[in-house]
Amino acid sequence: MMRRLLILLACLAFVPIQAEAQPRRALLIEGKQTLTQKVLTRPGATLHATPGAAQSRQIPGFTLYHVYARQGSGADAWIEVGRDAQGATEGWMREERAVPWNQTMVLSFTNPAGRQRTMFFADGQAVRRIILSRDMAAAAAAARNASDGQVIALEPENWVDITRNFYLLPALNAEEVENERGERMRLIEVASAPAERRTPAPARDPLADFRGALVFVVDSTLSMQPYLDRTREALRNVMARIGDTALRDRFRFGLIAYRDAMDGNPQLQYVVRTFARPDFGQPASAILPQIAAVNAATDSNDAFDEDAIAGLKAAIDDIDWSGVSARFIMLVTDAGTRDANDPRSSTHLGIPEIRDLLKQQRIAALALHLLTPEGRNNHSRARGQWRELTRFEGASEPLYFPIQNGDVAAFGQTVEQITEALLRQVAAITGVSIQQLRAPANVQPTPQAQGLEVVAQAMRLAYLGRVQETAAPDIVRSFTTDRDLSDPNRANVEVRVLLTRDQLSDLRSALRLVIEQANAGRLQPQTVFANIRNAALAAARDPRRIGNLATLGAAFGEYLDGLPYRSQVMELTERNWLELQSGGQRELLNALEAKLRLYEEYAATPSLWTQLGSGNDPGSAVFPVPLDQLP
Repeated sequence: MMRRLLILLACLAFVPIQAEAQPRRALLIEGKQTLTQKVLTRPGATLHATPGAAQSRQIPGFTLYHVYARQGSGADAWIEVGRDAQGATEGWMREERAVPWNQTMVLSFTNPAGRQRTMFFADGQAVRRIILSRDMAAAAAAARNASDGQVIALEPENWVDITRNFYLLPALNAEEVENERGERMRLIEVASAPAERRTPAPARDPLADFRGALVFVVDSTLSMQPYLDRTREALRNVMARIGDTALRDRFRFGLIAYRDAMDGNPQLQYVVRTFARPDFGQPASAILPQIAAVNAATDSNDAFDEDAIAGLKAAIDDIDWSGVSARFIMLVTDAGTRDANDPRSSTHLGIPEIRDLLKQQRIAALALHLLTPEGRNNHSRARGQWRELTRFEGASEPLYFPIQNGDVAAFGQTVEQITEALLRQVAAITGVSIQQLRAPANVQPTPQAQGLEVVAQAMRLAYLGRVQETAAPDIVRSFTTDRDLSDPNRANVEVRVLLTRDQLSDLRSALRLVIEQANAGRLQPQTVFANIRNAALAAARDPRRIGNLATLGAAFGEYLDGLPYRSQVMELTERNWLELQSGGQRELLNALEAKLRLYEEYAATPSLWTQLGSGNDPGSAVFPVPLDQLP
């Protein structure tokens, strides 16, 4: 029996064990641990089952592929490719029919309202000469009007909104150029790759469904009752003028009230409350009874600043903007807002973060700032906050309207003027004739009034870009800049980095690690870098990348390496950290904490994410994060 058992065991020892097949992975970029090799196909590229196979199928130009294998060299070099990095290969193509695109840097157009359309040049030196010329605007105008073939494409007339009609405008290379006037801009080599070509819809009035909405976000603390009453009166007056007109089906109003952290004070009743939402299923006047109950608090809050950002955040989250083309928020307040690091802030977002969220949702913010005598010590701080919040690309001035001395009559007149200006813009866009709206006075238009026209035009271009499914121009390879050559103060494209959900999750984890270790070492700042290094190693981050943590950037993923943006955080050394001292260190950490909350908002907003390729892995969905929002 024992002999028979030994023979059986011996036989088993020689039975080969079938190893579980490991899924293939795309090739890594040389020197990287997580970044895969990527290419964009040139027009005319073909896929083959094997290198050199006679049968092939043509694939669209500028398709994004991951590289799985390489074979041959020179003119006979081939690459095996797939739409994702998880193992689904599609075939082989000649390497010369692809453009390397290892750094996932992309461009997105800003809304073209108020600026010249972006030019794409065949030659980078032509762009450089314009930037360095004595009169850049004149040189740009000459290039725009020339017929020498240097300008090979123009930005579409309508806005191509990357968050609604995703497209790839990959940046293959970027460098910063500065002229003798001190004007800096990025010279960028790009290729265009619309993610999907759609068959145009049947011809119809492109503005048939254009609608607008204005949501009031009002401070309802103790001092605000006269202004709440006057807002109601202004809306009643506007309703009376548009009640029986064609515009009544084109515009709606909403109202959100905010106060401050209650901190055990039940008299404040709420931090934020939505009283009325824009509802095209109800008459426009349905808002009037809904806002009748909006009254000021009966007790004062703890400080002059309030939680205005909570009201703005509610206007993003609690309002269904999906059927609204022209989206406006009007903030009404006599105070500033709590900062992101304020323990009484309910959102822990700052002005830069809430402005970015508004921008992602294509909402324009206006602010009516009541300069009451009681708030004189708060005016300067609040003015800076609200001017920053209401900056709009293309407008020469922020959409900020100060009301001197908090005069109630002047406030009411301003509310009605702004509301009617928005209604007139919607009427003009849709071709609706409204005699009941008062014509603007025969006075020189203010920068704010001109700004409202730019905003309305931007909303129109964005709407037309969506309904007409405008795509990025088809370009083989070209050069452009990130600033308007006719006016370098205006951005014409925004540089972004294409991050996957997994990469954003990794970025959030790294940022959280840095913040936690820095906060833990506040009493011993000289230990912070060592603690970050040890914690990063314990979290299984790449030890070769972390090394001795010469700069803080080593604690973050390699997908941020080499991006053309200036970052105090990524380049921060231990010596820099100690030189900041406690005040500067706290300011830096506050900014990082606000970034972390912004990334959490990105992650929680499904509409921002696009699934590329044939895979359905949620972690591989992508969102183009603006470079300005990186650490």
